[in-house]
Amino acid sequence: MFSVITFNLRFGLANDGPNNWDTRKKLFPALFEKYQADFIGFQEANDFQADFLKEILNEYKMIGERRPAPRFWQNNLIFYRSAWECIHKEHFFLSPTPDIPSRSRNSRWARQCTVGVFEKSAYRLICVNTHFDFDAQVQSESAEIIMQRLSRLPDNVPAVITGDFNADPSRRCHKIFTGEVSAGARLYFKNAFAPSFPGTYHGFTGKTDGDHIDWILYRGQIFPEHAAVIWDAGEGIYPSDHFPLWASFREGI
Repeated sequence: MFSVITFNLRFGLANDGPNNWDTRKKLFPALFEKYQADFIGFQEANDFQADFLKEILNEYKMIGERRPAPRFWQNNLIFYRSAWECIHKEHFFLSPTPDIPSRSRNSRWARQCTVGVFEKSAYRLICVNTHFDFDAQVQSESAEIIMQRLSRLPDNVPAVITGDFNADPSRRCHKIFTGEVSAGARLYFKNAFAPSFPGTYHGFTGKTDGDHIDWILYRGQIFPEHAAVIWDAGEGIYPSDHFPLWASFREGI
């Protein structure tokens, strides 16, 4: 029915030596030819990385970009195939003042979230893409902010969340999304991957036993049909220091 990818790009201004952005980006056209998706959630996208993605993903449209932006700004982008129409979009900050550019006091960066409601042939889907900070309390607060914002949208529309959460599923922020620690009448999420969760962070080593800090979550009348970690590399170079995740969904409970 539809498929999604979550992909932390590793921001292009980092001094990564042989793993620098100009080297890594050469892998992207073949990667996206091999792994097709209706929606791609990118994190850590500098403006020049966004420009490159728009060039190679020319069958997609995009939401989530800030222009003009500070040089070090990292966007959370949602690319979506042109067959889908974005009928609602919003962008907010994971802070006490979500609608004002800001950060939590204990957050290293101004973390954000991009949300879109998409429609195709009368079928609607909510897509969320985000990037959490490192502090555990800030992560929990960020999850609560996202859940609260989603409560404003129709609860009969299925939803998926993609992102880099800098936390594994044992952390409280994951449990807030899944309803393990939250009270009240809410629609909760499930992880598209099952325990033991596959590693996603590898720091350009290619090791597969890292922490599962990149997630694809879902809720509503959808079910993950297939889910996979993208381990692909080219001549020993990986597209990012995170492994992307891919999942396809079908209608179901």
